[in-house]
Amino acid sequence: MIAIIGLIVVVASVLGGFAMSHGPFGVLLAYSEWVVICGTAAGTLIVATPGPIIKDMLKKIVLVFKKNAFTRELYIEALKLLYEMFQIARKDGLVAIESHIEDPEKSSVFKKYPQVLHQHHAVEFLCDSLRLVLVGSVPPHDLEAMMDAEIDVHHEREEKSVAALTKVGDSLPGIGIVAAVLGIVVTMQAINGPIEEIGHHVASALVGTFLGILLSYGFVAPIATNIELMNASETRFYHFLKASVVAFAKGFAPIVATEFARRAIFSDVKPTFQEMEAACKSATKKEKAA
Repeated sequence: MIAIIGLIVVVASVLGGFAMSHGPFGVLLAYSEWVVICGTAAGTLIVATPGPIIKDMLKKIVLVFKKNAFTRELYIEALKLLYEMFQIARKDGLVAIESHIEDPEKSSVFKKYPQVLHQHHAVEFLCDSLRLVLVGSVPPHDLEAMMDAEIDVHHEREEKSVAALTKVGDSLPGIGIVAAVLGIVVTMQAINGPIEEIGHHVASALVGTFLGILLSYGFVAPIATNIELMNASETRFYHFLKASVVAFAKGFAPIVATEFARRAIFSDVKPTFQEMEAACKSATKKEKAA
């Protein structure tokens, strides 16, 4: 929602300033310039970017205009999930969590935390890591290295869509110049015509440069930055899960292993220790009541 507000501010500021200068809005509807700029940008993206990356990019762009998934509420749910899983393993043995990590979609524990379950890749990462703890043949330091490697691979994959979108944004001013040059070529063809017609063609050509720069710095670059920050939040969530699993593999008590995870959360969404403790206790109380 905040991204939509930001783009509205961009458009309102540009058009508002143009209106204050008594600029005619009709000249901005130079459809030929829009076709050249948007079509060329889309074509260069298709040429330069593999299909799966384009698909990921489109999904990420949609997420920019939705509520941020990595909220304080998600982390509290995740802390409760981790604590409950560790408590089950401590009370009934590691084998007791096997059914939960083999099929989290059907797990009675995971179902209680829908926000966490919605993060499919993160849940898969968590379950795969707990499966190694269950096997018991991987030392904690090797488990941590393995999880770090997987996080790096995931982050590198997610950043490819940001890099592709950023390159398109960087190319838009140049594409705008191409559109402007084409507009000047058209103007030269009408050089002997009425002065009003020449002025209209020149204005349309300049609109090409204007659109290229505006789309680059007002739309594409901010969206790419938003996606980059969103990827950083997702990567932090993976490190959060890693901290708890590694601590649990080292033999720490459930509440201590959960505290390791809490310490790995960004400060703006990190609950206090008291909040975490209260949430974890409420989770176990509900389990006993059930």
